[in-house]
Amino acid sequence: MSIFLGIGFGPIQSGIFLSGAQGRFKRLIVAEVDDKLVHAVRKAGGSITINIAGKDKVYQRTISGIEIYNPLNENDLAELIKVASFADELCTALPGVSFFAKIAGWLKEGFDMNPDKRRFIYTAENHNYAAELLKQSIGGGYRNTFFLNTVIGKMSCVFNLEECSRRRLIPLCECADRGHLVEEFNKILISRTPDIEKRRIRGLYVKDNLLPYEEAKLYGHNAVHFLLGIYALHMNLNYMYEISKYPDIVSKAKTAFIMESGGALLKKWKDEKDFFSNLSFKRYAENLIERMLNPFLADSVNRICRDIDRKLGWNDRLIGTIRLCLSQGVACENFLEGARLACKIFFKSNDNCEIRKKLLSLWGDADEGKEHIVSLILRD
Repeated sequence: MSIFLGIGFGPIQSGIFLSGAQGRFKRLIVAEVDDKLVHAVRKAGGSITINIAGKDKVYQRTISGIEIYNPLNENDLAELIKVASFADELCTALPGVSFFAKIAGWLKEGFDMNPDKRRFIYTAENHNYAAELLKQSIGGGYRNTFFLNTVIGKMSCVFNLEECSRRRLIPLCECADRGHLVEEFNKILISRTPDIEKRRIRGLYVKDNLLPYEEAKLYGHNAVHFLLGIYALHMNLNYMYEISKYPDIVSKAKTAFIMESGGALLKKWKDEKDFFSNLSFKRYAENLIERMLNPFLADSVNRICRDIDRKLGWNDRLIGTIRLCLSQGVACENFLEGARLACKIFFKSNDNCEIRKKLLSLWGDADEGKEHIVSLILRD
């Protein structure tokens, strides 16, 4: 019997992995710690509805036959351990890689019951080394267990019931307190492992070297999305699509994407034949910006600008992209300007000494070069 196990029940899980697994597995199983959500899905008989944002409308897709368990419940945990022992494909879609410590124990217990089982585990935490970190958390010794990184360029949102009603979205199920919205785009990249051609989930595309695409996601897609979000926040906008009214900001974002992060990425990965050319990267960037500003996705500015300590981190969106550009000798004035504005907004200060202190504190024991980056951002 073929089994899919999803860990975490946000829109990435529902809109990509469960959607791609539907009809391909005998059992669709989810582990989720939100007890209210677990009860809502059970009351709905394991049937959920997701909203999909196309270019000209929002439409729905129903996924049925879902079994859902809460690992914080003793009886549910026992069932999840058994499921983990027999699952053919698994996906972790958690808020971050730090949550691996909470699931590693029971996954290991399940794997130990069936150590030679061939299983593919997709890690969907938007981290370049999530697969390696999950494997480290669980431990080795499973010769047919393969941990895969992913590049998920599919944008998604969670809406409360009030917002669902206002936007005429369908909640996940009748008693759920939220709705999931994902964009129509559905090309998810994964790393290569032995026997990966035998995977069952639809919409997954294998790349021999995933790292260039992971960096394009973080230092291109994520960085520019955040850059647009900073300008939107500065202009007191509520939704990302409202930026379309400001062509000068959209132009800045395109230049940052194509000339700055794109220029640096193509220079760094010039020896990778299976990567973007100048023309294809330009198309990739322009298409992504159009998708970011899709009014039917209606991504909120607050969502894009949350978790500021992480997003201004040394290796993350703006600062990571600035460092990438500098390492490749590529000018990055638009990203520096965005970082400067972000610091003023989030640190609530125009004082360079105060901003310097907060940035250096945020970056902690980062590599050498912190002072230089701060000086560039503050134009010292």
